[in-house]
Amino acid sequence: MKQNKCDTILVVDDEINTREGLKQALEEDGYNVLTAGCGNKAKQILSKKEVNLLISDLRMPDISGMELLKFTRKSAPHTAIIIITGFGTIETAVKAMKEGAYDFLTKPVDIDKLSAMVEKALMTQRLLVENIYLKEKLRNRYRFEQIIGKSRQMREIFDLIEQIAPSKTTILVEGESGTGKELFANAIHQLSSRSNKPFIKVNCAALSEGILESELFGHVKGAFTGAYENKKGRFELAHKGTLFLDEIGNIPSHIQVKLLRVLQEREFERVGGQKTICVDVRLIVATNANLAIAVKKGEFREDLYYRLNVINIKLPPLRERKEDIPLLIEYFIDKFSKENNKEVNNIAPDALDLLMKYNWPGNIRELNNCIESTVVRIKNKTICLNDLPTHIKHRSYTSECDNLTIPLGTSMQEIEKQVILKTLSVNQGNKVKTAQILNIGLKTLYRKLGSYDL
Repeated sequence: MKQNKCDTILVVDDEINTREGLKQALEEDGYNVLTAGCGNKAKQILSKKEVNLLISDLRMPDISGMELLKFTRKSAPHTAIIIITGFGTIETAVKAMKEGAYDFLTKPVDIDKLSAMVEKALMTQRLLVENIYLKEKLRNRYRFEQIIGKSRQMREIFDLIEQIAPSKTTILVEGESGTGKELFANAIHQLSSRSNKPFIKVNCAALSEGILESELFGHVKGAFTGAYENKKGRFELAHKGTLFLDEIGNIPSHIQVKLLRVLQEREFERVGGQKTICVDVRLIVATNANLAIAVKKGEFREDLYYRLNVINIKLPPLRERKEDIPLLIEYFIDKFSKENNKEVNNIAPDALDLLMKYNWPGNIRELNNCIESTVVRIKNKTICLNDLPTHIKHRSYTSECDNLTIPLGTSMQEIEKQVILKTLSVNQGNKVKTAQILNIGLKTLYRKLGSYDL
């Protein structure tokens, strides 16, 4: 037999003659054979050793072969299983196959038949493991430091990040809310030589003007009411590491001046302090606003803008990289199933089609929340169309519908007519779907179409 001598087989049977006879026959075929006289002993072996094939009797004094099968499927899912049964329990053996056993043999065991079955079972097991490995390898091709995407835009960004991560250059990340700006900043940090140093983040929009200055630069005792002791700011905490400032467009003008100085001189003073502090910080900033327009309006310093915009990364909204949606859905389903101890592992084609058509104004954050809420709520293993959130089902029309142009001065009656006809057109005349999207009754839709003489 031309078999892999690394293959390990566990034979479980309370009858010592059967157990030892099978062990001898399988060892002659070149396998590494372990034995157990009861189910509990087998469970101990399976928990400690890698076993390629389990051959187990159905009837044992402590736990049944079926219980051992279920334990193996859960604790060692890549282990192939062959059940040995007496003539009177063939029905149970068939049930075992439905539970995941590869095949079964009846006693007394035909050694030649066993040998052929073992060879096929191990071959099937190797193909299964190889298939899982290849699928995981394929998934990893589209994962970059926990960022998922295979679209052209994302691949170009991945390449750019790999090029710029080792440098000290300041980076401006632009993108709508929910596109994952913080995730990209963290990826840049992890790929840099600073990865073993702090990654400090600040949401500038979440802090008031006074608190923001103290958070960034720190303060000395007595600098203001409530400053009872000296405090280090985020720049000091990020020394030798990376500081990520989210929503940079929200910082007030006087803090913009201090930030410009840090970028130019790599030094600053704490609020209320006189001692100059020098820092070595790699700065990554992000915004969902257009800073160039803010500069033109005089809302953001032009000199600071050019200091920040050395390297620019523009993150595309999810609606512009829809080919990444199935990958993201697969990732979120797996993630939230594990977190919530659920067995959801698939999505129905019509449900996926609906999610592909939806425009995701909240981007990846909205998709994340959609899948999480769906996984938590449903009882089945597959996400179906009706399982999706109501607002997704009712607003799943495409960007073509969003681009409907209505001239100023158009009457409300005419606006209603154009919206209905456009929605009907986008849905290829499907009145049921059109009524659902517009959140009106089907009878109402027919009545209105009748009033339009259609």
